[in-house]
Amino acid sequence: MDKPVFRCWTRFAGALLCVGSLVGAALSAVAADSTTDATAAASRRAAPAAPAMPLPVVAAPGKAQSTADHSKFKALQGPFKTGPEVTQACLSCHNEAAHQVMQSVHWTWQAVNPLTGRTLGKRHAANNFCGSPLSNEPRCTSCHAGYGWEDKNYDFTKESNVDCLVCHDTTATYRKYPTDAGHPLYAPRETAKGSGQFELPPDLVNVAQSVGKSSRHNCGACHFNGGGGDAVKHGDLDSSLLHPALALDVHMSPQGGNLSCADCHNFNAHQPAGSRYATLARDVLGKDMKHEDHTRASCESCHDLQPHQQTRLNQHVKRIACQTCHIPEFARGGIGTKTLWDWSTAGRRDANGQALFIKDERGRLIYSAEKGDFAYGENVRPSYKWYNGVVHQVVIDDKIDDSRILELNRVEGSAKDPQARIWPFKVMVGKQPYDPVNKTLVVNHVYGKDDTAFWGNYDYAKSIRAGMDYAGLPYSGQYDFIETRMNWFITHMVAPKAEALQCQDCHTRASDGRLHEITDLYLPGRDRQPWLDRLGALLVIGVILASSLHGLLRIISRRRRSKA
Repeated sequence: MDKPVFRCWTRFAGALLCVGSLVGAALSAVAADSTTDATAAASRRAAPAAPAMPLPVVAAPGKAQSTADHSKFKALQGPFKTGPEVTQACLSCHNEAAHQVMQSVHWTWQAVNPLTGRTLGKRHAANNFCGSPLSNEPRCTSCHAGYGWEDKNYDFTKESNVDCLVCHDTTATYRKYPTDAGHPLYAPRETAKGSGQFELPPDLVNVAQSVGKSSRHNCGACHFNGGGGDAVKHGDLDSSLLHPALALDVHMSPQGGNLSCADCHNFNAHQPAGSRYATLARDVLGKDMKHEDHTRASCESCHDLQPHQQTRLNQHVKRIACQTCHIPEFARGGIGTKTLWDWSTAGRRDANGQALFIKDERGRLIYSAEKGDFAYGENVRPSYKWYNGVVHQVVIDDKIDDSRILELNRVEGSAKDPQARIWPFKVMVGKQPYDPVNKTLVVNHVYGKDDTAFWGNYDYAKSIRAGMDYAGLPYSGQYDFIETRMNWFITHMVAPKAEALQCQDCHTRASDGRLHEITDLYLPGRDRQPWLDRLGALLVIGVILASSLHGLLRIISRRRRSKA
């Protein structure tokens, strides 16, 4: 072989080897980086967490931390016969408070979605739990921030109707009675007819003199019990968060942040931050001074836009909500959340003609003649969906497509949408009555002492007719049942960082990978591109051949030199 040709071949082989070495080095670096991440994660799991500095208890039950001793105020000496009398005493000093509350969603039960322009809220939006508060006000308004909402003629302008104590009681003794239109008890009442057991009314003077900042107990009285019971609705909100262990929620645990709800859901003139109708998908502002911005209830407002030390994790934050990785399961506090509610089976009676109620081995209702079949879940893995900030909420009189499952609050977003991130959800499965002729959902009159209330007569024909007439909505007189789904954002029960999802939870080809439902993007470690696989194989083969050729040519060259 001519020496110039030989030198050309050796140089070419050397060049191929260099390219192969660079590719191999890059792959090794990636592998090493992944190994380092995995090792670091393992170290975090193995090493005991540094003890967190506990913050002062925020509005714990007991005497409120305040600059004023309300027990010395003349206006609060009582006696008080009713809640509205306490409100009038409160307003003698806090003379703007009622006006502020009356502008809040806690009072109006309605809000305009700023992105869609639709008027939503409990008074309008459909759900697959209890249905509509219309015609059922005395029962549903036990979670209204006011007194006396018994029917559609409620006076929303009367200041004394505002309930100050439900949000500011610190004694943990004040409770709205479930069927008294937002009022507490004012006299002892037998818990069940003939039981001989009585529930006592709260001491309104003591409660009024002990008011303070809202606590988890105040907010949880309603929000933990949404849908008619503890943990029914949200999945990530239940009474286990009153005194949570660190493993359940790092923010609310006394061993962690010991935060109250209002520390994140800041209030400005009684207007709360955060809304399930327009949840902020992406916070682009980042950290703010405490209580400076009253419109955001976001992770970033405390943890900033790049909360991790690793650049790669911060890159994930652009397309993945913090909650997706940091809340691996919901309903982790030992209380099952409802995952199914089937109204179509309600109304069954036993052999004696009595309404049928069936409980499971843990004492939970799995069938109720009043409400139908239930299913529960604990330590539930969320469903994951793209979300860009827009929720398409169905209202009662919307025209619906009954040829498929009805999604009551479809969230908008996709991989192509730069504003969208992957969020975790509890997806509630339901089956509820609707009008198959007019193609709308219906108002079902379930609660009341009249003979049309479903919980008294178990007659859908009567109860739906009564509900639709009350609401003033058109009704064909026919009803059927439609299967529905409802998305509930998972934002609470944040686990310690050592329990956050790891790379392999999503980047896997296993059928149970966390993001198996997200199919509109290429996910390394899960998805395959044939052309990329072939290119990788060719690179590997090329490196092997180049290395072999280079080695062979060096051997030949050495022998030629030795003979010369």
